[in-house]
Parts: sequence; structure tokens; C-alpha cells
Amino acid sequence: MLPDLEKIRAFFAADRFAAQAGIVIDAVAAESVQCSMTLTENHLNAGGTAQGGAIFTLADLTFAVHSNLPLLCGERVGITVGQSNSISFLAPPKGRRLIARSTCLARGKRVSVFRVEVRDDQERPVAEMIGNGFTRDSPS
Repeated sequence: MLPDLEKIRAFFAADRFAAQAGIVIDAVAAESVQCSMTLTENHLNAGGTAQGGAIFTLADLTFAVHSNLPLLCGERVGITVGQSNSISFLAPPKGRRLIARSTCLARGKRVSVFRVEVRDDQERPVAEMIGNGFTRDSPS
């Protein structure tokens, strides 16, 4: 059983970089996590489109939430951290909001793999990330 959304949000409030970027955890289920971010002028690059780092941060937090659900559910002690990530930027967003959705591709005792798709609020594909997580023995 998953903890309630407010408990999950409280845990990830400690991710101050994502919080300052305006990322919100919208929905959490065992099979998928959704996070979003409303684009502001602070998210734009010199060309006037969403900066790649902003898009990556959204995808990375979505990965972090999904990969750490077992920790938050009390199923294990160790926190999962990113081991490697690969992101492909597909198109600049046309909308004002980015939505990231994750799916788990594989989960073992130590290593997990997630796909995160980022779309704009017009459902246009913006980016796709594959995140590999490594679960440490303890949260510290």
C-alpha cells in the first residue's frame, strides 16, 4: 500500500532544487508517477524555449519519486539514487506546462530502470529519459 500523496510530497520537499524549479508531484501509483512544472521566464534558455536542464530536472524528480516508492512504503531501508540517466530531447514545448510520467522497466534488489516521458500540456512529446537507479543500504 502506498503512503498518501502528502507524505510523499513532504519527503521530496527536501529536494530544494526541484522545489525551486516549481515541480509538483501530481499523482502517484505503483505503476506510474506524474509530476509537472509550469514554465516561467526562469525556465527559458537564450533562444526563448524551455532550457534542457529544466526539462531534465522534471524528469529526474519523477524518476526519484517512482524509484523510491519502496522506501516510502517501508518495504526497504535504502534510498535509490540515480546511477546513470540518458535523455533525448524530442521537440520544444508549445504549451505552458510540462508533464512527466514514469514507468518501471525493471526493478531488482539494487538496480532499477525507469522510463520517463515528458510532454507539454498539449500532449506533444518533449523528451524521453531512461533512468538507472542504484539502491544504497541506508538513507544516509
